Amino acid sequence: MSYVGPDFEPPQPRRPRRGPLTVALAALVPGALLGWLVYEAVGGPGGSGGGSDTAGGRASAASSSPSTAKPGSAGAGDDAKQASPTPTPSASASSPVSGSGSGSLKGKVVVIDPGHNPGNYKHTTEINRQVDVGNGHKECDTTGTSTNDGYTEASFTLDVAHRLRTLLEQQGATVKLTHDGDSPPWGPCVDERARIGNTARADAAISIHADGVAEGERGFHVILPGSVNAGAADTRPILDSSRDLGERVAGNFLRVTDEPPSNYVGEGTGLVTRTDLGGLNLSTVPKVFIECGNMRDSKDSARLTSGTWRQKAAQGISEGIVSFLRES
Repeated sequence: MSYVGPDFEPPQPRRPRRGPLTVALAALVPGALLGWLVYEAVGGPGGSGGGSDTAGGRASAASSSPSTAKPGSAGAGDDAKQASPTPTPSASASSPVSGSGSGSLKGKVVVIDPGHNPGNYKHTTEINRQVDVGNGHKECDTTGTSTNDGYTEASFTLDVAHRLRTLLEQQGATVKLTHDGDSPPWGPCVDERARIGNTARADAAISIHADGVAEGERGFHVILPGSVNAGAADTRPILDSSRDLGERVAGNFLRVTDEPPSNYVGEGTGLVTRTDLGGLNLSTVPKVFIECGNMRDSKDSARLTSGTWRQKAAQGISEGIVSFLRES
């Protein structure tokens, strides 16, 4: 997301100091975190490459308004990138999910929400419309961000969503997407994205994004719903289940992808709680957002633009969801 989150937020101050929770995370996921530390020590490129499928470059996060943003620019007001997030306890990894468990999720419904839409930049009037998110109002949707070489967040999220759908369907789950790039041609609005999961009575829902902050600010984080009870929003019934889902997704994403937890939000835990996102506020089913990395950081963008790494990202998210559904 060019976050201003799912909506899009300006760069946030880096938090270089890692607290005790980071140590806890390292203890839970020793192999993955050790691999990351070795990687950082030698300064290697981020993730398995895909040849011309990678992009580099340095730039600070963009701050253009969604009314003027086009593919390759960062949208302002993204429904997952605004108010200062609150750190939450560290993520825990679950055991790997075997790909041989075909049919094990039969009867389970998963809703995947690819952040933004490739056609949003052509519909600025529609996406700038304010919608009620329970405790306030936000833009219907935003354009999202991009790498410095123009690979858009909307393209990234849709690609990962397609890969994730395939993996979950192989496990027997019924999978619904909130949109598929050209259908609808823009949006849907953040309140409608939540409504799709609610109507489907999803057992789990996840919104996929990538951030758009400054060079050097990198890593992933999973956004959990905070307690909201206002207007049409009441997250209290899904707080515990969403946290469980988020911790499992974060732990497996770290293990499978070797992407480090964010160094600019979450204090190294890979988990953040927010109450300003319509997609979470209005959900009545267990739901989280994941920011898979920073598209404006050269190391992260090398990963995000790699088809090989995007498959790992989908695999990590899938294993987290499957672990959650098998226990629910």
